[in-house]
This record gives sequence, C-alpha cells and structure tokens, in this order.
Amino acid sequence: MQGAGSSASTGYTGQKVATTYELPWVEKYRPVVLDDIVGNEDTIARLKVIARDGNMPHMIISGMPGIGKTTSVLCLAHQLLGSAYREGVLELNASDERGIDVVRNKIKGFAQKKVNLPPGRHKIVILDEADSMTAGAQQALRRTMEIYSNTTRFALACNQSNKIIEPIQSRCAILRYSRLNEQQIQKRLSEICKAESVSITDDGMAALIMTAEGDMRQAINNLQSTVAGFDLVNSENVFKVADQPSPVAVLDMIRHCMHGDIDKALERLKGIWGLGFSPVDIITTMFRVVKTMNEVPEYSRLEMLREIGSAHMIVLEGVQTYLQLSALIARLAKAHLKPELFVI
Repeated sequence: MQGAGSSASTGYTGQKVATTYELPWVEKYRPVVLDDIVGNEDTIARLKVIARDGNMPHMIISGMPGIGKTTSVLCLAHQLLGSAYREGVLELNASDERGIDVVRNKIKGFAQKKVNLPPGRHKIVILDEADSMTAGAQQALRRTMEIYSNTTRFALACNQSNKIIEPIQSRCAILRYSRLNEQQIQKRLSEICKAESVSITDDGMAALIMTAEGDMRQAINNLQSTVAGFDLVNSENVFKVADQPSPVAVLDMIRHCMHGDIDKALERLKGIWGLGFSPVDIITTMFRVVKTMNEVPEYSRLEMLREIGSAHMIVLEGVQTYLQLSALIARLAKAHLKPELFVI
C-alpha cells in the first residue's frame, strides 16, 4: 500500500471513517496494521513474524514510490510498541534532513534518550528517502547504528538500495518491494469507492490503474482528484486529472500506422502534440497501448515496441522534438507496408 504515517484514529477499517475535518484519502485510508497492507505478501509475512517475536533487526526497505514501504514500517512500529509509539519512534525524511548534523544531533540524541518501552522492545528510527542522505551522513549513521544497537533499531526506506553505503547494507536485513498489480490496486480502490459512495465506471477504474503504474498512492490521489473535479469517475475525467494523453487517441494513431496511412497518423499526432503533452508522455502512453493490443500478432507488437523504445532513448537524451515523434510514426507505418513498395 502507499507510504507515510498515520494514527489509529484514521486507520483503514474497510468502512468510511468519520473525522472532524476532511483528510486526504491517501491518509484517511492508510493501514495501521500489517494485515491491511496490500501486495508484497511474502515481505509482509516476514514483518508479521518480527511483530510477533518482537526482535526487530536494522532493515532497509527498497522499492518504487507509493507501494507501501513507509506504511509497512509504521504499522510494524505500532504493533511492536503499542501505546509507547509516540515516545519510542523517531521519523525523519532524509530527503529534507540529510546532512551529517541531523545524524549527530537528532538521531544520536534520540538514541541516547531513555524511554519506557514494553519488555524486549527497542526504540525505532525511521528514515524515509534514506538514499538521499549524503555520504558523510551515512558514515556517521553507520557508527551510530553500531554504538546504540542494544537500545535502538533503524529502518531505512529508499527507492534504490544501491545508493546506501555497503557498511550500512551489511548491518541491515534488506526487504525489496515490487510494484502492485492491477488486481491489488483495483481491490483497494473499489473498497474506497464503496466507503465514499463514489460513482465510477469500468473504464474509469481501468484508467486509474493505468495512470498509477503500480503506485497505490498515485491511484488514490487521482481517484480523489477526479471525484473533487467531476463527481463521475470515468476514463475521460481521469485522463484530464492525470494530465496524460488519452490512450484512445494514441490507439487510433497507431492503428493508422498499421494500415500504412501515415497522413492520418501524423494528423492524430499533431492533435495530441497540440494539447501540450511532452514527447516522453506521448511515447510512454504509446508503449502502454501497444503492450495491450492483443489483436496484433506478437511479432508485430515486438517490432513496434522496439521502435518505440529506440525513440524513447533518443528523447531521454534530450532530443525532445516533434520531428523525433514524426520519425517514429513514419517507422511504425513503414514496418506495416509491403517491402516491394520500397524497391527502386
């Protein structure tokens, strides 16, 4: 599930939560126990064993944004410490506070502090975005982890574990989270829609899943934004909120390429370009659309994906022009024409 902190009063229970003020849904429906977390079942099962036994090791949790890294650690801390959570947990976002002074002052001071905890439990330091910490801060953190390991355990959440220095990696259990699949995201969005009495269509649900790309936080934010802006959650409204090219328009463009009608394909491209989308947005949507075109033979799909991938590399190197996209359309159209047409 999505990342960041919460309290038991706003925990997800499968029912609409009554609050005195309106929370963002990403906070309102954030899990507070490990059983409520969606996806990464094997990793969550390991955390449940730790919560049951109470012996938490230092750990690094890595994975893409919005898939439940920070939430998992917070749920684990709640279950380990119970009512002592407020005193026994220090949560820092290392992307904001990432210098060596933070380690020397805040973290070290917390590690030295005496706190009344349940028997056999340790204080917990949660460092979000730990891969943003400077090398000096990480070196200082390594020493702090060594000295205070008897009383304090560290949980580092990061997008890329290879940016954590090896001495820290060797002191930690590394848990890797994968993106959430479509069924997992759909299940949680359906529960939220039911709790909030949201009007949603099947194509609206598919659009939310597509724009989220395995990121639960993004899916829930897009759902709430669409409800706030349009009331009805359908594909057209979701793509307006997410500010992404419509897959329907992109699919129409690709089908013209497959029929060898480059003039109409370029006309569709010009229309999408005129809406202000960047080449990266357009190419990324083309990639997703081609992947799901099951009516196209696999060989043809692979050829189209190869051309789209090559254009994506060129665009990412900085050549973000309409000419590059036009050349991509021309190559896709040429691939579906008879070879003898090109014989001089």
